Amino acid sequence: MIAAQKTDGAVQEKHPKGLYVLFATEMWERFGFYTLGGMLALYLRDSAQGMGWSEEEATTLFSYYLMFVYASPLIGGWLADKWMGYRMAITVGALFFGVGYFLLYVPSVSALYVALTLVIIGNGFFKPNVSAMVGNLYPEGSKLKDSAYNIFYMGINIGAFLGPVVAEFMQRRFGFRLAFTIAGFGMIICLAIFWAFRKHLSGRDKGDATPRGQDRPRSSLPIDSVPDSKRVMALVVIFVIVIVFWMAFHQNQLTLTYFANDNTDWSAWGNVSGVISNAINPFWIITLTVPLIAFWRWLARKGLEPSTPAKIAIGMFLTAVSFYLMSIAGWVGGNTGRVSPWWLISAYAIVSLGELMLSPMGLSLVSKVAPAHMRGLMMGGWFVATAIGNKLTAIGVYWREWDHSTFFFILATMALFMSGVLWMLLKPLKKAMPGV
Repeated sequence: MIAAQKTDGAVQEKHPKGLYVLFATEMWERFGFYTLGGMLALYLRDSAQGMGWSEEEATTLFSYYLMFVYASPLIGGWLADKWMGYRMAITVGALFFGVGYFLLYVPSVSALYVALTLVIIGNGFFKPNVSAMVGNLYPEGSKLKDSAYNIFYMGINIGAFLGPVVAEFMQRRFGFRLAFTIAGFGMIICLAIFWAFRKHLSGRDKGDATPRGQDRPRSSLPIDSVPDSKRVMALVVIFVIVIVFWMAFHQNQLTLTYFANDNTDWSAWGNVSGVISNAINPFWIITLTVPLIAFWRWLARKGLEPSTPAKIAIGMFLTAVSFYLMSIAGWVGGNTGRVSPWWLISAYAIVSLGELMLSPMGLSLVSKVAPAHMRGLMMGGWFVATAIGNKLTAIGVYWREWDHSTFFFILATMALFMSGVLWMLLKPLKKAMPGV
């Protein structure tokens, strides 16, 4: 299953089949997750088919939902490391996901809260452990990990693209409730793939990334000489910095969806709703992933590939550029009028490139830097940082109080500031993460 290992335990020459099993597993899980995410904010404020809440109430609930969704992996990662193992945790998570999605068919506030709670629990078990299992497919020090996580991230975004597209079709013809159940069927497919091809994941179930039949390299990597505590602290610094990215980025399911629904002229595109805008970001991720991987390989051959923390800093900068562009779009539309969809499409192209330099790189960074016995826990820590950023998406309550141009400008400036902070910290971070 693992081809052509080098004698120093460095890297196999091609990706193992298990990567593509996890690719498909995560693709269908994200299909369900983004089917829900693409519709939820609009469903909460819809007075005919939904809850009929105010925009502020919908934004507040959504921010809490996102926070708990991305905080729950801390517990799920710890349970997998200490007790369950990755395979069982992923299975349990998929079951919770599916039940939660089907429960959204029930049109009541109490059912809504129970369903979202089940989704939160499901994500806690599923998300950190499928990501950690990707890293465990590779020997310590593998140079293929960055590209592996980029490939894995493409699977995430194929699902994230299909979810809103199917949701748009289903919601317009059958309403929100039936559209939510499609997410549940996605989880059935997800679980079927994971178990049908589980033989390709054998031996990757806990915090040991060394393939079976191969001796663990003995202190052959620069990172091996760094104490665990220093490695963990370096990761925590990265976690804190990327909080602002997630606060801005996850406006995609909140204020950017409102903007797409209320301030974007889709007449030339068939008068679709704001739900469809949630497919723009994953479309760009799918489009840009392969060229970006090729670009990194080209730089690597010349010895010029940036370190993983440097890639994250670039991603933060591009996020700032994207939201400055949306600030201009708000100004062009007079903050209340409608503008061409190309503003959104262009801004999403830039932030998607930034996301590719930040999110999969962050997953890869955790996999490479975290001590093996803490990998699931530290992967959960990455999602806790995401959770805090997602709670801060509640800045969206000012969507109607501030001009849209001002709202986006503030987000852009915060992202630019944090990019600068990370650039200043690159030198000490490199000392804590040698070879990364």
